[in-house]
Amino acid sequence: MTMDMTFLGTGSAYPSPHRGASALVLRTDGDCWLFDCGEGTQTQLMKSQLRAGRITKVFISHLHGDHLFGLPGLLCTVSLNTNPDPQSQQNQPCLDIYGPRGLRHFLRVTLGLTGSQLLFPYAVHELEPTPDQSPEEGQLSPEMTAEHGSLHPQEQLGRTISLDVSSDCYRLFEDKKFVVSAFRLFHRVPSFGFCIQEHDRPGRLKTEVLKELGVKPGPLYGRLKAGESVTLDSGRVVLPSEVLEEDIPGRKVCIFGDCSSVLGDGPLRLCSGADVLVHEATLGNEHREKAVDHGHSTPEMAAAVARSCGAQRLVLYHFSQRYKPCTLQKEGDEDDVSELKRQAEDALQDTGTQVTLAEDFLTLSIPLKKKR
Repeated sequence: MTMDMTFLGTGSAYPSPHRGASALVLRTDGDCWLFDCGEGTQTQLMKSQLRAGRITKVFISHLHGDHLFGLPGLLCTVSLNTNPDPQSQQNQPCLDIYGPRGLRHFLRVTLGLTGSQLLFPYAVHELEPTPDQSPEEGQLSPEMTAEHGSLHPQEQLGRTISLDVSSDCYRLFEDKKFVVSAFRLFHRVPSFGFCIQEHDRPGRLKTEVLKELGVKPGPLYGRLKAGESVTLDSGRVVLPSEVLEEDIPGRKVCIFGDCSSVLGDGPLRLCSGADVLVHEATLGNEHREKAVDHGHSTPEMAAAVARSCGAQRLVLYHFSQRYKPCTLQKEGDEDDVSELKRQAEDALQDTGTQVTLAEDFLTLSIPLKKKR
């Protein structure tokens, strides 16, 4: 199964001519999951090789506008490109949206006030934050986030997900391919990160062993590959463990929202051994005090998280708009984005962790792991 991620926006605060607001897409075998949706995300999608109609899940890290303002418009545009035939609409899958408490009310109000009708159903699954995820002034009151009125006509009832104290994380869902969890971050408003863990894949069949046992290619191969035992005509029971090589470990991708620190041990345990860890680096190390005051991180801080997790690759994003992309950098410019990469590399020089600077429309392939 192929897996890659495309960065649609790598800037902070607002979209600019050289950096879009926060948004990235994780793609697996055609399915697209969108992480954050800042203003202008749908325009960035149109400029990319991705199709907005392929988005099946949306994850919002926190409720700041540069991560959220693009979502209502994107939903409406996807709807405009949906087949209006009533028969087709009955088969439209539900778009699942995950994010902090208040997201459900935000969408219900914005879609309702603008009279926006969608040609597909959606459900908002809210994560219940804890009081220590932000300063007191950043905690939204229950009155502000409370749900008022009835559901939007295309809205389906979503879940409210609380922190699992035993694991110190939020279990969002599990399917045949992935387990997806969220974890707590500290920011000016409650913020979350997301861990996408692929299930281990069965190893290759030992064809020579199968021949010796008299198992012919065909349906029995498939059953053994799927983990089923099979009984031969001779009465011999063949176990999958006899004819399968070692499982191929699943890939792990961790995407952090805005933060100046992680909360608890859960995030580091959850992200341990990540193939790719995406972390903000809004300002350079020399601006650490300012970054922390605003709930953000520096490259050195992001590198410390990657080191603690033993991540194979650290991808930096969410840069202050003062940092232009490398291709637009001019000699003599004070703020050099490549310096942010050097700062992270210096902090990781003895780890083997690879550091990448995200730029708009950068696509990173996430290859299958080798055997353990």
